[in-house]
Amino acid sequence: MSELIDIFTSHKSERSFTEQPVDEAVLDRIISTAYRAPTSVNSQQVSVVITRDAGRRAQIAAIAGGQPWIAKAPVFITFVLDMHKSAVGMAAVDQQQIAHQSIESIVSGSTDIGIALGSVMAAARAEGLGIVPIGGIRRDPQAMISLLELPPLTFPVAGVVIGHVDEPAHQKPRLPLATFRHDEIYQTQGLEQQIATYNDEMVQHWKTIGRNDGESWSESVSGYYKNIYFPNVLPALLKQGFGTDK
Repeated sequence: MSELIDIFTSHKSERSFTEQPVDEAVLDRIISTAYRAPTSVNSQQVSVVITRDAGRRAQIAAIAGGQPWIAKAPVFITFVLDMHKSAVGMAAVDQQQIAHQSIESIVSGSTDIGIALGSVMAAARAEGLGIVPIGGIRRDPQAMISLLELPPLTFPVAGVVIGHVDEPAHQKPRLPLATFRHDEIYQTQGLEQQIATYNDEMVQHWKTIGRNDGESWSESVSGYYKNIYFPNVLPALLKQGFGTDK
């Protein structure tokens, strides 16, 4: 049990991989953890698309904004919110699906994808492989939809790179535990100081690993959250048949 906890608490997002293939039996075991992961009301509204073809991986790397580790590592897995198969299943008993018209379906499906993604990342690391989760595929979701030939009522939510690590990454510090764990009620007292302390810690972390250009956490997250940085998500969701007004 302690070994399993160690896998989770020692997480690092690797971005340096060799081109060594991932053994097929190992990949099958990794995928099985997502396949057996829980889903809301047993909807099984998660599908995965495995990309090993180098040309396709290069295209995904470009779609995600130019992330070379996607093209370098031998395996990329796209996690798909899939309400296409539930619609087909309901049609088999003369029922019509309307749940995909609600924001709840997106929240629920994305939650299930998060569970499956976490399972795959832990399983891959248990097999001695490195991983890095990728949200950048939502930068141009329509391109991903076209590349993977996704049917209506599906959406590529996230991906993960899997491969053999070349140069291991450094584990980043985290915000103080008190900003994460709240017993009984959410605690806001002292948050500003805890963030200030963490900002200093992050800058020192970057310097320690030889990056004098490293930003504080506040600066880093501002680079993303001061904008709607993936504005193409909503139009792609709507085009795929999902709704957000219920």
